[in-house]
Amino acid sequence: MTNGRKLRLAMAGGGEGAFIGAIHRMAAALDGDWELVAGAFSSDAGRNRRTGAQLGLSPDRVHATLDALLADERGRGPDERIDAVAIVTPNYLHAPMAIAALDAGFPVFSEKPMAMNLAEARAIADAVRRSGQLYALAFTYSGYPMVEEARARVARGDFGAIRLIHVEYIQGWLSRPLDREGNKQAEWRTDPARAGLGGCLGDIGTHAFQLAEHVSGHRVEALSADVTTHVAGRMLDDDVNVLVRFDGGARGTLRATQVAAGEENGLRLRIHGERGGLEWSQMEPNTLTLRWLDRPAEMVRAGGPGLADTTLPRLRTPSGHPEGYIEAFGNLYRAVARLLREQGPTDGEPIGGAGWFPGLEPGLRTMAFVEAVLANAASNDKWTPLSVPMR
Repeated sequence: MTNGRKLRLAMAGGGEGAFIGAIHRMAAALDGDWELVAGAFSSDAGRNRRTGAQLGLSPDRVHATLDALLADERGRGPDERIDAVAIVTPNYLHAPMAIAALDAGFPVFSEKPMAMNLAEARAIADAVRRSGQLYALAFTYSGYPMVEEARARVARGDFGAIRLIHVEYIQGWLSRPLDREGNKQAEWRTDPARAGLGGCLGDIGTHAFQLAEHVSGHRVEALSADVTTHVAGRMLDDDVNVLVRFDGGARGTLRATQVAAGEENGLRLRIHGERGGLEWSQMEPNTLTLRWLDRPAEMVRAGGPGLADTTLPRLRTPSGHPEGYIEAFGNLYRAVARLLREQGPTDGEPIGGAGWFPGLEPGLRTMAFVEAVLANAASNDKWTPLSVPMR
């Protein structure tokens, strides 16, 4: 499909002043697998044009809309045409843009959450199945080396049967009503028309949910939730607490908040089994702490001895050199590139979700999680089941 060349990437969203677009571009460039060649960066014509110029793109490949971009790319020959579309917009555009790109015959790497709601997520899944194109989601924390080390140790049974799974994502940046003070990032994240059903729940609660399932290998079966909005006048939740029942009998909690004043980006996962457990924190990402019932605790370090074979390819620097957020993103882009080079489109059989990186299943499950949490919190039911038919 690609003959060893760089893969050509188009970007929807991520224009001048946007945070996540720049992160995606740095991550995509990290391994030399991708070259950004086209974009529809902003609905603001001036911002869109300036972004294209700043990125050194040919003006004829900077478009006012994604539809215009897709039409132009479909008309180009195989030596010019893009290989994938990255979607880095606010949530309300994720589904329509992903479906349009898939139906036009292009693989998609989308920001999370997958969509505004489960119905939109299922529409994306339908588009993946009819197009046979790859679909991947930017659940960034899956790309950290020590997250993979944690997953590998749980999977090989180091801790015995898993009993407890606790995950929390604690931020404080929305403790004030920044959404009414001109902060653009806060404005759309607290607007139901642009963010979807959940505020904090959709923004960072989905990250926590995906991380817990990804590392533990267990799936949430039922939950009991409390959802709160602390800042007066805010239209979406800013604090979420969930009791969780996992398959296999494991129990746990999920906490996500954006109003813990003074906190930064406190994503932390703890898993305990019969014989011991682990702890990983995103703010100390190179360390995995192991605790045992019958011996002293261990501290496993990125780049150190004894790491799993699946962890090693995700390391980029020698032991003691910090790796973090952009490198984790880069691991996702590298994995997507590798699968596209090895497989390409599959004659109508979807490859969204193939490989280790997040695709359709975690996307659908996170949207079902959001809806189940909100339904439970709004009812008098003690427990709400979480069931996600894949078809």
